[in-house]
Amino acid sequence: MTFQRARTEEQREVRRRAILETTSAMLDEMPVAEVTLNELSRRVGLAKTAVLRYFESREAVLLDLMDDRTATWLAGLEQELARDVAPGRPTAERAEQVAGVLSRSLAAQRALCDLYGAQGGVLEHNVSVEAVRRHKRASLSNLAVMTDLVRRHLPEVGDRAEHFCLTVLLVAGALSTYSTPPPSLLAVYESEPALAVHRVEMPAALRLAIITSLVGVLPRS
Repeated sequence: MTFQRARTEEQREVRRRAILETTSAMLDEMPVAEVTLNELSRRVGLAKTAVLRYFESREAVLLDLMDDRTATWLAGLEQELARDVAPGRPTAERAEQVAGVLSRSLAAQRALCDLYGAQGGVLEHNVSVEAVRRHKRASLSNLAVMTDLVRRHLPEVGDRAEHFCLTVLLVAGALSTYSTPPPSLLAVYESEPALAVHRVEMPAALRLAIITSLVGVLPRS
């Protein structure tokens, strides 16, 4: 893919979307840590300096992509919750169903969880105040959507729904860093299986963490 110089806002938006879509495709092949501006610029067909006209840094690209992917994930989550959570059932049963949907849905979003895992320690560095401001606004908007979805199917959580949703995203990010061990660690597990007793399997670990968090925020009878 190659581009001529963008001369209108519409053309600039086309370039911006191309950069985000290319980065998204890269994350389907590699972890966040391996995404570089050099490789991104090569794949998108722009010089590195041209990419930096649209995004101030690698981290800025990834933050925008995280916000976009979160919004897309939430649109699908709404449909999954509507399908799999039975209205009118007892609180405990609906809590189990909500936890099941959230854990399955998030575990399938490997790249998104990887982005959440890198957010605080990597992605929110090497960006300007304005870039962080824009990202935080988008994050809060997405969190509000997720909170509304959870409260819609499990109103018993009340005003603790937002804290629960934030915890779910943070835990998903933390677990993602442990669910894909490096080759050296895999070799250790293979040669000495007893050392793999606490190896993280993302769907099961995420479900346990989510249901444990839900138990903590649901009102006591």
